[in-house]
Amino acid sequence: MKVSDVIVNCLENEGVEYVFGIVGTETLDLADSLSKSPKIAFINVRHEQGAAFMADVYGRLSKKVAVCLSTLGPGATNLLTGIASAQLDHSPVVALIGQADVARNHPESHQYIDIVKLFDPVTKWCTQIKDSQTVPAVIRNGFRLAMMEKPGAVAISLPENFLSQMISNKPLKVLSIPESVPVMEAIIAATTLIHNCTKPFILVGNGAVRQNAIAELQSFINTLQAPVTHSFMAKGVVDKEHPNNYFTFGFNENDEVLAGIDQADLLISIGFDLVEKLPSDWNKKKIPVLHIDALPAETNEFYPVELELIGNIKTTLRLLNESKLPSKSWEPFGNMKEKIFSAYHINRNQPTPTDQPFTIENLLHMIENDTPENSIIISDVGAHKVSIARTYQPKMPNRLIISNGLASMGIAIPGSIGAKLACPDDPVICITGDGGALMNFSEIETANRLGLTFIIILINDSMLKLEVQQMDRLFGESYGVTFDNPNFLKLAQGFGIKGMQAKSFAEFQTALQDSLQTQDKIVLIEVIFQNQ
Repeated sequence: MKVSDVIVNCLENEGVEYVFGIVGTETLDLADSLSKSPKIAFINVRHEQGAAFMADVYGRLSKKVAVCLSTLGPGATNLLTGIASAQLDHSPVVALIGQADVARNHPESHQYIDIVKLFDPVTKWCTQIKDSQTVPAVIRNGFRLAMMEKPGAVAISLPENFLSQMISNKPLKVLSIPESVPVMEAIIAATTLIHNCTKPFILVGNGAVRQNAIAELQSFINTLQAPVTHSFMAKGVVDKEHPNNYFTFGFNENDEVLAGIDQADLLISIGFDLVEKLPSDWNKKKIPVLHIDALPAETNEFYPVELELIGNIKTTLRLLNESKLPSKSWEPFGNMKEKIFSAYHINRNQPTPTDQPFTIENLLHMIENDTPENSIIISDVGAHKVSIARTYQPKMPNRLIISNGLASMGIAIPGSIGAKLACPDDPVICITGDGGALMNFSEIETANRLGLTFIIILINDSMLKLEVQQMDRLFGESYGVTFDNPNFLKLAQGFGIKGMQAKSFAEFQTALQDSLQTQDKIVLIEVIFQNQ
């Protein structure tokens, strides 16, 4: 059979359900082979960046390797941002990228660029098929690497002259990824370290979510009774009302939790990805660290590891929980919990009065109050992302999707497609600014064509607000960060979706409740804050 048929058989063997992408001349054979697959749906998108973002979010939520496809040259460069985002946020993604005939790899040639060199810095592994007989091994190795801790992106370049060649190779057997656990001597040493400290502070990252360690983490917290904080991407790991929950850390300014971290004598770091925030920003006092993660620590003077527990986080925490941990109950001084509630505008499970100021924080309170606990919120990047990271408290882990490694604008709308395909029974709400929205607004056509339903909350202020705020603070004025917008209600109508506008709480509440009950259409709610 053709190499392209073998590739599709390999994808089916890996359990792939969707391939997100755009077909080009160099991938016509692969498209033909995909068209005959009874197991894989090809999602033809409007921009390759959207395809990569869809794969990123699909991979995070499904916890399966997602696949995206592009052709060579501009198709590949368009894919690059989304692949880098998946890599830094540790989403398992395999990118299949068309390439020119190998005979064109050396002379200057139309649309040819060195894809391996281009993608190598933003992937776990990037390779080009050089022998058609190796296709099953390359595909199997790519999927295995993409899923192994820490998950990330893999790129495979497919020269067009190979795709139509005939080979007899079959997919390789899919083996489970072996899990390591710390030796008991290390568990005992960690227990002793915790016994000997006075004020431990627990820092939780997305690794605990990726490895399904939530129940074990909560048991660990309940036993230790020490303060706990979490990264943006780990929101939801601790109940909002938990007495030890000190909420989110990792902000560039007004990071209220840092004063509590500074009082600790041991930091227990569980599954924290340093890409979210460098230790030099939150451990200036160089407090010793107990590192619990799937991989060894990247040590430096601000991450002074006293002891490492390397292996599956779920199993590691279970072993720690079985080792008779002591209670280390303490509270940071200075009434910090109340300061965080106030500074972060965290809702205390109270209905949001419609006569309150119509702000992003109060809007988030309403979403938190009025949506089911399984709702998936996807935040684009901008000033609203910071507000969401501070204020919004998901009721479950992995229900708030934030791009925080690369922090790329434009992820929210295509990401909502990936989320809805991964979790078709869960409500999906995309919150985006006008800047990020118009970067990939065209993917609404993709979503509509697929018959998907989700809510887009679009904040229209005709500016890059975060940059406006920063420039005003630095220079007293801003430049180059404002723009004009189209009529979003007419734009929604043009895309065949429902559009509504909200300039007050009453209007927003009506629009949100109506949107949650709408089962057959994508709904766009344009939000205009009067005090902007």
